[in-house]
Amino acid sequence: MSDIKVIFQLLTNVCYYLFSEGIEYLKRSISIWVNLKPKDMLLINLSDAEIQRLNYEKFYYPCPIVQKRIHAVYMKATVDFSDTMIGQLTGLHRHSVRHWTQIYQKEGFESLCRFQYGTNKSGLESHSESILKSFTERPPMNAREAKSRIEDMTGISRSPSQVRTFMKRHGLHYIKTGHIPAKADTEKQKQWIKSTLEPAIEDAKNGKSHLLFMDAAHFILEPFICALWCKVRMYIKAASGRNRINVLGTVNAITKEVFTVSNTSYISAETIVAFFKQLIVYYGDLPLKIVLDNARYQHCKFVEEVAKKLNITLLFLPSYSPNLNIIERLWKFTKKEILYAKYYETPMKFHKAIGEFFQTVNQKYRTDLKKLLTLNFQFFKNENVLIYPV
Repeated sequence: MSDIKVIFQLLTNVCYYLFSEGIEYLKRSISIWVNLKPKDMLLINLSDAEIQRLNYEKFYYPCPIVQKRIHAVYMKATVDFSDTMIGQLTGLHRHSVRHWTQIYQKEGFESLCRFQYGTNKSGLESHSESILKSFTERPPMNAREAKSRIEDMTGISRSPSQVRTFMKRHGLHYIKTGHIPAKADTEKQKQWIKSTLEPAIEDAKNGKSHLLFMDAAHFILEPFICALWCKVRMYIKAASGRNRINVLGTVNAITKEVFTVSNTSYISAETIVAFFKQLIVYYGDLPLKIVLDNARYQHCKFVEEVAKKLNITLLFLPSYSPNLNIIERLWKFTKKEILYAKYYETPMKFHKAIGEFFQTVNQKYRTDLKKLLTLNFQFFKNENVLIYPV
């Protein structure tokens, strides 16, 4: 009896298998005979003009996202590919291919061009005028301070990154502040340039005299911190002690030639007088006019008397006017080239680096000096001066 059941079950399975295979064979035969296609491979009927427009716009429409939609509809109308295949070729999901095809059939080409991404407005925008006015009068030092002040003004809380995005969107940038002498008189500086400097520049251009800008700098053996392009924060070794070298120099206003002397003690009136005598030997063919600041060792009777005897005209700058002495730019350039991120093991190596720089500066950095030491001067306006509450 059990054998009959086994045989019956086996026959049942065989019959079911044969029936299933027969049905599948019949489906394939009918599909081939009537040329049926899966639902998502059905072509859409478009006119030649519509197809030409889609073919053009899928390359030249300005928005790349809309281009994908146009391309999908174009392929749907011209090739026997499934939605999945078209999606892979155009970078869309198969459901998106079907969606935009249906939208196009209902509403036409303009429906593909709707682009509403990024239209949401921040809640801060309704308060932007008052926020920006406050930030203009007293710029925040960081995003956390900006966040706190916005909360106090509007009651709206946003993360520091969202506040940073808001500030950038309205043209605010994280810019390092500069500094100017508190007692600088812009009007007096402009008057000095017009009445004193410009005539001296004209004489120098016409070959009647040499115009020099003079100053002293004191370079200290210590690393100057600077920004670097790197993956992690870098550290610069710092030498112990406070060794320094003094450099007294001039820049020729016309030729941009640099002339310097140096020592490791200090700069005095005697140093200035000795330097004048070297300048006379170096520029002996024409009278000298020297622009210099009001340092005590320069603006004294002894120095003025010697200069008069040597036929040197001293053009003293208005008080608190380092922006009018172009040699200040040379000192900054020197620090950038010699001291930024540099470590010198011994004072001797430090002194050697400074000495070699000034010995070769006229040859090695000629192009840089011409761009750097122009006779263009920066003036500071009161509206750019920040008085931060203390």
